[in-house]
Amino acid sequence: MKPLTTGQCLQHARFGIGIATNSDESRTTIDFYEHGIKTFITPMLEVQLLKDAPPRPKVEKPKAARKTAAVKRAR
Repeated sequence: MKPLTTGQCLQHARFGIGIATNSDESRTTIDFYEHGIKTFITPMLEVQLLKDAPPRPKVEKPKAARKTAAVKRAR
């Protein structure tokens, strides 16, 4: 695979949808919506390029974190 354009949206079989953040002939870094940043060996990378980037899913804080934040505000 050739290097990707920064900002290119893609889908990976294991990690899902992501955005290319850096890519050259040897390494490609992708920020995946649900799995964070991963780096791949560019020639071995297998992804499907997407025309448009779907919106990122909203990440909801765990209940314990919300409760802690509420306690801090009350003080």
